[in-house]
Amino acid sequence: MSNESLSSAPAAGASQPSVPASGEDGVGAAGLTQFISFAIGDDQYGVDIMAVREIKGWSQITQIPKQPDYMRGVLNLRGIMVPIIDLRCRFGQGMTEATPLHIVIVVQIGTRHVGLLADRVLDIVAINAAQIQPVPRIAQGSRADFLSGLVTIESGMIALIDLSHLLSMSVSYENSAVPQQAAA
Repeated sequence: MSNESLSSAPAAGASQPSVPASGEDGVGAAGLTQFISFAIGDDQYGVDIMAVREIKGWSQITQIPKQPDYMRGVLNLRGIMVPIIDLRCRFGQGMTEATPLHIVIVVQIGTRHVGLLADRVLDIVAINAAQIQPVPRIAQGSRADFLSGLVTIESGMIALIDLSHLLSMSVSYENSAVPQQAAA
């Protein structure tokens, strides 16, 4: 995920990179927004590239009791306890049978780090913000509540995940993931 557009000015006659450098909000100088696209089954989803901190392969996690099914557990990532959300389960498609081929996309929302379990990473997609279409709202409580928009690309459609809404509907691991016990 290198960003060549941050290099020094090109030599005379050299062409400019087609994707401008992204700012803090993931929107480049020409109004392009970048997303990491990934797959869950045959469906394509995307998250803002500026929220992504790391992409890693599936590894052992520690399960925490009395959590929703989609909360797979926590991963100790260099001293930070990262809750892992099974997106397939969160979207009502059943539990993911995680294998070493699955990936965890670690995102940061505010001060929280959260891992999103998905099947595979597809690409980095740069689109004009005007290309993002609203999600049709047919039923309350559907998985569409977690989406911020839809984008049509050559290979199909990408549903963009609203990370803050995904978390606001999730259990707050900071308050409830670790049971409080009296000292023995």
